[in-house]
Amino acid sequence: MTSSKVTSSQPTPARPPRPNLVFRELRGQRSPAEFAAAVRRAAREIGERVSCDARYVGRVEAGEIRCPNYAYERVFLHMFPGRTLTDLGFAPRASVRGRRARVPGETHGCREPYGTQNREEAQDPENQHNQQDPYNPQDPYNPYNENHEESDVLRRAFMTGGGATVAAASMGRMGLAPDTAAAGHPVRRPGTSDVYAVEEAVRRIRLLDDRHGADGLYRRASTPLRAAYALLDAGATRQATADRLHSGAGELAISVGWLAHDSGRFEDARSHYAEALATARVTGDDGLEAHAFCNTAFLARDAGRPREAVRAAQAAQRAGRSLGSPRLMSLLALREAGGWAGLADRTGCEQALVRAQTLYDRGRSDADPEWMSFYGEAELEGLEAQCWSTLGDWPRAARHARRAARLQDPHFTRNIALYTAELADDLARGGRPDEAAAAGMRVLDLLDQVQSSRIQTMLAGTARVLLPHRRASGVSGFLERHASLPRTA
Repeated sequence: MTSSKVTSSQPTPARPPRPNLVFRELRGQRSPAEFAAAVRRAAREIGERVSCDARYVGRVEAGEIRCPNYAYERVFLHMFPGRTLTDLGFAPRASVRGRRARVPGETHGCREPYGTQNREEAQDPENQHNQQDPYNPQDPYNPYNENHEESDVLRRAFMTGGGATVAAASMGRMGLAPDTAAAGHPVRRPGTSDVYAVEEAVRRIRLLDDRHGADGLYRRASTPLRAAYALLDAGATRQATADRLHSGAGELAISVGWLAHDSGRFEDARSHYAEALATARVTGDDGLEAHAFCNTAFLARDAGRPREAVRAAQAAQRAGRSLGSPRLMSLLALREAGGWAGLADRTGCEQALVRAQTLYDRGRSDADPEWMSFYGEAELEGLEAQCWSTLGDWPRAARHARRAARLQDPHFTRNIALYTAELADDLARGGRPDEAAAAGMRVLDLLDQVQSSRIQTMLAGTARVLLPHRRASGVSGFLERHASLPRTA
C-alpha cells in the first residue's frame, strides 16, 4: 500500500500579510483619518454606505485586507477611475475566494475580517462557536456580502431601518445574548470575533448618531452594551483579547452614554460614563479614561454643574497627556472652557479657548483616537460658540456658530442641525429675529432626518425668545411650523 505524499492533517503555515505599498502611496500626505474621510465622501457620491476609518485604512496598507468587499471596491474604483483592484495593490478576487486557511485579518471571499480565522484560531476553544454561519461567508456573491460591510456578528446585532430606527437583533446564536448567564446557561469564553463585533457596534452607533441623532437609538443600543459586559464577565482566555474587549466595552458604554446624554437622559448618561471610567481604571487604559472624563465634563456642563465640568476636563487632560495627540488635548481644553463659561469666568474660558486653538493648529496625528473623527474645525467653532453664548456674548457666539454650520462635513447631519440651532438661538437673543427665524427654519428642514432632544430643546428656547417678535419677517412662519412639531415623550 502506498501512502499519499500529501497529508491533509498537516496545516499550511500561515504566511504574513504583504503590505499594500501601492495603496499607501495613493494616500499621499493625508493622514489615515483624512484619507478615511475622503473614502466616506466618495462613497456618498455614488450612493454607497461605508464606515471607513483610520484603522481600516491601516489594515489595508498593512495587507490584512487582501481584497475589499464589493461596496469598498466600487468606492475605490470611483476614487481612482481607470484602475483595477490589482492596480490599487489588492490581490485578484479569485485568488482569495474560498480558501480554507487564512492569515489573521484576511478576508472571507474579499469581505472584511470579522469572524475570520486561520487554522490555529479555528482550533482555539475561544472561537469554536464561529464554525457555522447561515449567511455562508465563503460565497462572495452572497447578497449579504455584497451589500453590507459589517460582520455577520454585527449584522445580527444591528440592522438599520428607515429614518433613525435601529433594531438590536437577537445575539443568542452567537453567544452574545446579555441574559445568558442570568438564564442559567453556561457562558462561553469570548474570542476574536466577539471583539470585532463590539468594536464594530461602537462604529455603527457613532455613524447612526452622526446622521440621525440619539433619540431613536438609545434604548436599542443598550442591548449590545449588556452583551459586551456579559462577555467581560465570562473572561477571555488570551490577555490580548481581554484587553481589547475591555477597551471596546468601555467605548461602547461611552457611545451609549452619549445617546442618553443627547436624548436628555442625564442620569443614565452619568451611569454609563462612570461604567466606562471604571473599566478604564481596571485595565489602566489612559485613552479610555480620557474619553470617559471628556464626556463626563460635557455632561456636567449641560446638567448645570460647571465646576464638575472643569474638574472632569482637567482630569481628562491628565489622562490624555501621555497619548501624544494634540487634537485630543485641544478638545479637552474646549471641555474645560465650557466649564469656565458656566462659572461666568471669562478669563479662565478665554485662556482655555486659546490653548484649544493652539493645540488644534498643530494638526492631526496618528495618535488621534478613532472616536475623534467628529472633531474638526466645525466642531471647534461650534464649541467656542457655545462658550460665548453661555457668557452672553451673542454676536460673537453667532459668528462662530455660523462658521461651524458652514464648515461641517455633510455626513454629520446631526451636527449641522445642532450648529444651526445654536446660531438661531444666538441671533434671537442678540436682537436679530428675522435671521433667527430663517436659521430655525433650516433646522426644522433637518428634523425629518435627525432625532435629538437636545436640538429640539434649543429650538423650543429660541421659539420662546421670538414670541414677542411675531411681526418680524419670517418669525410667525417659524413659530407656526415649530408649534406643529410632534411633542417628544
